[in-house]
Amino acid sequence: MAARLHSRLGCSTISFRHQALPHALKTIAGLGFSEIDLGALPGVCDHVPYVLDEAAVADVAAVVSASGLRVRSINGDIGDLNAPLTAAEQRARARHLDMLVALAGATGARAVVLPCGALDHQPLSSLADDLDRVADELIAAAHVAAAGRVELWTESLHFHRLCCDITRAEALTRRFGPEVGIVMDFSHIVASGADPVDFVDRFGPRIAHVHIRDAVPGNINLSVGNGAVDFGRGLKALAGAGYHGHFSLELETRDLTHNERPAAALRAGHVISELI
Repeated sequence: MAARLHSRLGCSTISFRHQALPHALKTIAGLGFSEIDLGALPGVCDHVPYVLDEAAVADVAAVVSASGLRVRSINGDIGDLNAPLTAAEQRARARHLDMLVALAGATGARAVVLPCGALDHQPLSSLADDLDRVADELIAAAHVAAAGRVELWTESLHFHRLCCDITRAEALTRRFGPEVGIVMDFSHIVASGADPVDFVDRFGPRIAHVHIRDAVPGNINLSVGNGAVDFGRGLKALAGAGYHGHFSLELETRDLTHNERPAAALRAGHVISELI
Protein backbone atom coordinates (compact mmCIF):
# COMPACT_ATOMS: atom_id res chain seq x y z
CA MET A 1 0.00 0.00 0.00
CA ALA A 2 1.33 3.45 -0.93
CA ALA A 3 2.33 5.75 1.92
CA ARG A 4 -0.34 8.27 2.85
CA LEU A 5 0.23 11.99 2.55
CA HIS A 6 0.65 13.84 5.84
CA SER A 7 -2.58 15.35 7.14
CA ARG A 8 -0.87 18.76 7.55
CA LEU A 9 0.26 18.84 3.91
CA GLY A 10 -2.03 20.33 1.30
CA CYS A 11 -1.68 21.40 -2.31
CA SER A 12 -2.22 24.86 -3.73
CA THR A 13 -4.47 25.05 -6.76
CA ILE A 14 -1.68 27.19 -8.26
CA SER A 15 0.10 23.87 -8.84
CA PHE A 16 -2.55 23.11 -11.46
CA ARG A 17 -3.34 26.62 -12.60
CA HIS A 18 -3.50 25.47 -16.24
CA GLN A 19 -6.66 23.51 -15.40
CA ALA A 20 -10.09 25.01 -14.74
CA LEU A 21 -10.95 25.00 -11.05
CA PRO A 22 -13.23 21.91 -11.04
CA HIS A 23 -10.57 19.94 -12.95
CA ALA A 24 -7.75 21.15 -10.69
CA LEU A 25 -9.68 20.17 -7.57
CA LYS A 26 -10.42 16.74 -9.03
CA THR A 27 -6.72 16.28 -9.80
CA ILE A 28 -5.66 17.29 -6.29
CA ALA A 29 -8.23 15.09 -4.59
CA GLY A 30 -7.32 12.20 -6.86
CA LEU A 31 -3.70 12.40 -5.72
CA GLY A 32 -4.81 11.91 -2.12
CA PHE A 33 -4.63 15.45 -0.77
CA SER A 34 -7.44 16.57 1.51
CA GLU A 35 -6.60 20.29 1.78
CA ILE A 36 -5.89 23.15 -0.60
CA ASP A 37 -4.75 26.70 -0.76
CA LEU A 38 -7.07 28.39 -3.25
CA GLY A 39 -5.24 30.55 -5.79
CA ALA A 40 -6.82 33.94 -6.44
CA LEU A 41 -3.87 35.74 -8.06
CA PRO A 42 -4.67 37.68 -11.25
CA GLY A 43 -2.22 36.79 -13.98
CA VAL A 44 -0.90 33.82 -12.01
CA CYS A 45 -3.93 31.73 -11.13
CA ASP A 46 -7.46 32.56 -12.26
CA HIS A 47 -9.32 29.97 -10.22
CA VAL A 48 -11.08 32.87 -8.48
CA PRO A 49 -12.35 35.70 -10.73
CA TYR A 50 -10.55 38.99 -10.14
CA VAL A 51 -13.88 40.77 -10.58
CA LEU A 52 -15.32 39.14 -7.49
CA ASP A 53 -18.91 39.75 -6.43
CA GLU A 54 -21.44 37.87 -4.33
CA ALA A 55 -22.46 35.63 -7.24
CA ALA A 56 -18.84 34.72 -8.01
CA VAL A 57 -18.19 33.97 -4.32
CA ALA A 58 -21.19 31.64 -4.25
CA ASP A 59 -20.13 29.93 -7.50
CA VAL A 60 -16.54 29.29 -6.37
CA ALA A 61 -17.66 28.15 -2.92
CA ALA A 62 -20.07 25.67 -4.49
CA VAL A 63 -17.35 24.19 -6.70
CA VAL A 64 -14.99 23.84 -3.73
CA SER A 65 -17.69 22.31 -1.54
CA ALA A 66 -18.50 19.73 -4.20
CA SER A 67 -14.84 18.64 -4.28
CA GLY A 68 -14.83 17.60 -0.62
CA LEU A 69 -11.49 19.37 -0.08
CA ARG A 70 -10.77 21.60 2.92
CA VAL A 71 -9.48 25.11 2.25
CA ARG A 72 -6.59 26.38 4.36
CA SER A 73 -6.21 29.81 2.79
CA ILE A 74 -7.28 32.08 -0.06
CA ASN A 75 -4.09 33.29 -1.74
CA GLY A 76 -5.22 36.63 -3.10
CA ASP A 77 -4.07 39.98 -4.42
CA ILE A 78 -5.91 43.29 -4.06
CA GLY A 79 -3.29 45.38 -5.86
CA ASP A 80 0.08 46.91 -5.05
CA LEU A 81 -0.08 47.68 -1.34
CA ASN A 82 2.74 50.24 -1.61
CA ALA A 83 0.90 52.23 -4.30
CA PRO A 84 -0.96 55.40 -3.28
CA LEU A 85 -4.57 55.25 -4.42
CA THR A 86 -7.32 57.66 -5.33
CA ALA A 87 -10.50 57.53 -3.27
CA ALA A 88 -12.23 55.52 -6.01
CA GLU A 89 -9.33 53.07 -6.20
CA GLN A 90 -9.37 52.67 -2.44
CA ARG A 91 -13.08 51.86 -2.51
CA ALA A 92 -12.49 49.26 -5.23
CA ARG A 93 -9.68 47.70 -3.19
CA ALA A 94 -11.85 47.58 -0.08
CA ARG A 95 -14.63 45.92 -2.06
CA HIS A 96 -12.23 43.29 -3.42
CA LEU A 97 -10.91 42.56 0.07
CA ASP A 98 -14.45 42.26 1.41
CA MET A 99 -15.21 39.66 -1.26
CA LEU A 100 -12.03 37.67 -0.56
CA VAL A 101 -12.95 37.61 3.12
CA ALA A 102 -16.47 36.52 2.19
CA LEU A 103 -15.00 33.76 0.02
CA ALA A 104 -12.82 32.63 2.92
CA GLY A 105 -15.89 32.44 5.12
CA ALA A 106 -17.96 30.64 2.50
CA THR A 107 -15.26 28.00 1.92
CA GLY A 108 -14.26 27.58 5.56
CA ALA A 109 -10.76 28.92 4.91
CA ARG A 110 -8.68 29.93 7.88
CA ALA A 111 -7.06 32.97 6.26
CA VAL A 112 -6.69 35.36 3.36
CA VAL A 113 -3.10 35.82 2.15
CA LEU A 114 -1.97 39.14 0.65
CA PRO A 115 1.38 40.07 -0.95
CA CYS A 116 4.16 42.21 0.50
CA GLY A 117 4.06 44.96 -2.12
CA ALA A 118 4.26 45.42 -5.86
CA LEU A 119 5.98 43.06 -8.30
CA ASP A 120 9.00 45.35 -8.37
CA HIS A 121 12.01 45.66 -6.11
CA GLN A 122 12.18 49.41 -6.65
CA PRO A 123 10.12 51.43 -4.13
CA LEU A 124 7.54 53.84 -5.49
CA SER A 125 8.62 56.44 -2.93
CA SER A 126 11.39 55.66 -0.43
CA LEU A 127 11.80 52.14 0.90
CA ALA A 128 10.80 53.26 4.39
CA ASP A 129 7.67 55.00 3.11
CA ASP A 130 6.70 52.05 0.95
CA LEU A 131 7.15 49.61 3.83
CA ASP A 132 5.04 51.88 6.05
CA ARG A 133 2.29 51.91 3.44
CA VAL A 134 2.35 48.11 2.96
CA ALA A 135 2.24 47.56 6.72
CA ASP A 136 -0.64 50.00 7.16
CA GLU A 137 -2.61 48.25 4.40
CA LEU A 138 -1.95 44.82 5.92
CA ILE A 139 -3.00 45.97 9.39
CA ALA A 140 -6.20 47.50 8.00
CA ALA A 141 -6.89 44.30 6.03
CA ALA A 142 -6.32 42.22 9.16
CA HIS A 143 -9.09 44.13 10.93
CA VAL A 144 -11.45 43.51 8.00
CA ALA A 145 -10.54 39.81 8.02
CA ALA A 146 -11.04 39.56 11.78
CA ALA A 147 -14.52 41.02 11.42
CA GLY A 148 -15.22 38.15 9.01
CA ARG A 149 -13.77 35.65 11.51
CA VAL A 150 -10.73 34.80 9.37
CA GLU A 151 -7.04 35.59 9.70
CA LEU A 152 -4.83 37.77 7.50
CA TRP A 153 -1.42 36.45 6.44
CA THR A 154 1.29 37.84 4.18
CA GLU A 155 4.15 36.21 2.31
CA SER A 156 6.65 38.60 3.85
CA LEU A 157 9.58 37.53 1.66
CA HIS A 158 8.72 37.26 -2.03
CA PHE A 159 11.66 37.18 -4.44
CA HIS A 160 9.82 39.14 -7.14
CA ARG A 161 8.09 41.74 -4.94
CA LEU A 162 9.07 44.79 -2.92
CA CYS A 163 10.14 42.67 0.07
CA CYS A 164 12.53 40.61 -2.02
CA ASP A 165 15.04 39.61 0.66
CA ILE A 166 15.17 38.71 4.31
CA THR A 167 16.29 42.19 5.39
CA ARG A 168 13.23 43.84 3.83
CA ALA A 169 10.98 41.07 5.14
CA GLU A 170 12.24 41.73 8.65
CA ALA A 171 11.82 45.50 8.23
CA LEU A 172 8.21 44.98 7.11
CA THR A 173 7.44 42.57 9.94
CA ARG A 174 8.69 45.04 12.55
CA ARG A 175 5.95 47.40 11.35
CA PHE A 176 3.00 45.20 12.32
CA GLY A 177 2.03 42.98 15.21
CA PRO A 178 0.58 39.50 15.63
CA GLU A 179 -2.62 40.53 13.83
CA VAL A 180 -0.76 39.67 10.58
CA GLY A 181 0.60 36.14 10.19
CA ILE A 182 3.70 35.28 8.16
CA VAL A 183 3.73 32.80 5.28
CA MET A 184 7.13 31.17 4.85
CA ASP A 185 7.97 30.09 1.29
CA PHE A 186 11.10 27.95 0.96
CA SER A 187 11.57 28.82 -2.71
CA HIS A 188 11.51 32.60 -2.28
CA ILE A 189 13.91 32.41 0.64
CA VAL A 190 16.48 30.32 -1.23
CA ALA A 191 16.05 32.23 -4.51
CA SER A 192 16.85 35.45 -2.64
CA GLY A 193 20.09 33.96 -1.31
CA ALA A 194 18.82 33.53 2.25
CA ASP A 195 18.74 30.46 4.50
CA PRO A 196 15.40 28.92 5.56
CA VAL A 197 16.83 28.15 9.00
CA ASP A 198 17.75 31.81 9.44
CA PHE A 199 14.21 32.74 8.38
CA VAL A 200 12.80 30.42 11.06
CA ASP A 201 15.19 31.86 13.64
CA ARG A 202 13.99 35.40 12.86
CA PHE A 203 10.25 34.81 12.38
CA GLY A 204 9.50 31.42 13.98
CA PRO A 205 6.70 32.33 16.43
CA ARG A 206 4.97 34.44 13.77
CA ILE A 207 4.95 31.85 10.98
CA ALA A 208 1.34 30.87 10.28
CA HIS A 209 1.70 28.81 7.10
CA VAL A 210 4.43 27.32 4.90
CA HIS A 211 4.66 27.02 1.10
CA ILE A 212 6.76 24.25 -0.43
CA ARG A 213 8.61 24.61 -3.75
CA ASP A 214 12.25 24.13 -4.71
CA ALA A 215 14.65 26.82 -5.91
CA VAL A 216 18.19 27.88 -6.59
CA PRO A 217 19.48 31.43 -6.15
CA GLY A 218 17.62 33.55 -8.68
CA ASN A 219 15.02 30.94 -9.67
CA ILE A 220 11.88 30.00 -7.69
CA ASN A 221 10.26 27.76 -10.30
CA LEU A 222 11.73 24.30 -9.64
CA SER A 223 10.10 21.03 -8.64
CA VAL A 224 10.92 19.52 -5.26
CA GLY A 225 14.25 17.74 -5.63
CA ASN A 226 15.44 19.79 -8.62
CA GLY A 227 16.84 22.72 -6.66
CA ALA A 228 19.06 23.57 -3.72
CA VAL A 229 16.49 23.71 -0.89
CA ASP A 230 17.38 21.51 2.07
CA PHE A 231 13.82 20.73 3.13
CA GLY A 232 14.90 18.31 5.85
CA ARG A 233 16.97 20.93 7.61
CA GLY A 234 14.33 23.61 7.19
CA LEU A 235 11.45 21.46 8.39
CA LYS A 236 13.50 20.33 11.38
CA ALA A 237 14.09 23.99 12.27
CA LEU A 238 10.35 24.68 12.04
CA ALA A 239 9.56 21.74 14.32
CA GLY A 240 12.23 22.90 16.76
CA ALA A 241 10.65 26.36 16.80
CA GLY A 242 7.32 24.82 17.80
CA TYR A 243 5.59 25.22 14.44
CA HIS A 244 2.36 23.23 14.41
CA GLY A 245 0.75 24.78 11.33
CA HIS A 246 0.17 23.37 7.88
CA PHE A 247 2.16 23.16 4.65
CA SER A 248 1.11 23.52 1.03
CA LEU A 249 2.80 22.42 -2.18
CA GLU A 250 2.82 25.50 -4.40
CA LEU A 251 4.35 23.93 -7.48
CA GLU A 252 4.31 26.80 -9.94
CA THR A 253 7.26 25.16 -11.68
CA ARG A 254 8.72 25.53 -15.16
CA ASP A 255 10.76 22.35 -15.33
CA LEU A 256 7.76 20.09 -16.06
CA THR A 257 5.18 19.61 -18.75
CA HIS A 258 1.57 19.91 -17.67
CA ASN A 259 1.16 16.15 -18.09
CA GLU A 260 4.04 15.54 -15.67
CA ARG A 261 2.62 17.72 -12.92
CA PRO A 262 0.36 15.21 -11.14
CA ALA A 263 3.11 12.61 -10.73
CA ALA A 264 5.60 15.28 -9.62
CA ALA A 265 3.12 16.65 -7.07
CA LEU A 266 2.58 13.19 -5.65
CA ARG A 267 6.34 12.53 -5.43
CA ALA A 268 6.84 15.86 -3.69
CA GLY A 269 3.96 15.09 -1.34
CA HIS A 270 5.55 11.83 -0.25
CA VAL A 271 9.01 13.41 0.19
CA ILE A 272 7.68 16.24 2.35
CA SER A 273 5.29 13.97 4.28
CA GLU A 274 8.24 11.88 5.41
CA LEU A 275 10.07 14.99 6.63
CA ILE A 276 7.26 16.70 8.54
